[in-house]
Amino acid sequence: GGCGGCSMSLLCADTTDFHGQLRDAGIHLLWHPSLSLETGGSVVALLNDVLEGRVRLDALCVEGSLLRGPNGTGRFHMLAGTGLPMIDWVQRLAGQAGVVAAIGSCAAWGGVTAGGAYPADACGLQYEDERIGGLLGAAFRSKQGLPVVNVAGCPTHPGWVLDTLMALAAGELDADALDALGRPRLYADQLVHHGCTRNEFYEFK
Repeated sequence: GGCGGCSMSLLCADTTDFHGQLRDAGIHLLWHPSLSLETGGSVVALLNDVLEGRVRLDALCVEGSLLRGPNGTGRFHMLAGTGLPMIDWVQRLAGQAGVVAAIGSCAAWGGVTAGGAYPADACGLQYEDERIGGLLGAAFRSKQGLPVVNVAGCPTHPGWVLDTLMALAAGELDADALDALGRPRLYADQLVHHGCTRNEFYEFK
């Protein structure tokens, strides 16, 4: 339910060694559809290991909206080789995750794919536009007791994603670190243009 733009944005992160930066923070990337070598049966085996508790899942990061159509079956978006809709996998994995993070506006609110009378019945992880609910429901809390962490943006800024992951790894992201929409306050408490090098021209009109 997304364009892959948030993953493309992440590749533009201001770091000389993306994987090394994650490793230095104690983050082990289990799998990413574009950044990992594993495919097919090896990925399904890894996901089953997570569900069976053999592999720990500290953070489940989802990019793209969740497609519930047609008619609530989720069959517009299947995980190849499993016979199961992606929404089923996301719901099951979310129950095992320490934290669940929506990466980008599609995963957070539903994004473009949720607009209008669209048969895919797209939604965000815990929101449908500005209404709380989404795939996981308003009452969802991760194993760490947090609602979905919404790292929104279209595409989201790579620094916001990495800073959020670093804060999670350091144990510094709790309920007080999120705003009313579940966004990390480290970036959501100020406007984007406040960090722009041309901001002085805006301030002085």
